[in-house]
Amino acid sequence: MTIRTARDCVTAAQQYLKWLGYADVARAQERTAAGVDLRGTGVVAQVDPTTRATQLREIECVWLNGLNDSAIAVFFSLAGYARDARTRADELHIPLFVMDLTGTPQPVNDPADELIRYGAAQP
Repeated sequence: MTIRTARDCVTAAQQYLKWLGYADVARAQERTAAGVDLRGTGVVAQVDPTTRATQLREIECVWLNGLNDSAIAVFFSLAGYARDARTRADELHIPLFVMDLTGTPQPVNDPADELIRYGAAQP
């Protein structure tokens, strides 16, 4: 799906998570202050559709939401990640994906590669 709006980004991320095996992933009723856009059994995800690099605080917020829900936290960004955000995501084992304008998420780090490899049945 072509990315034209922020809503398109969220929809593309939702479809990708479903493809990975999170069948019940759905949009959050309303976006929380922490920014969680998608929730499903065992997964929470945030989508950053802006044209600025995703910052450290956003990575830590989605991680905390994952802890709170006993779920894996996943992040999708249209513009990529600030260096400190990427480093922290690696430390916290948060899968990071960057979205291209065709709506195709690309893995950015090892945890994202693992998520693709194992899907919802992660070891």
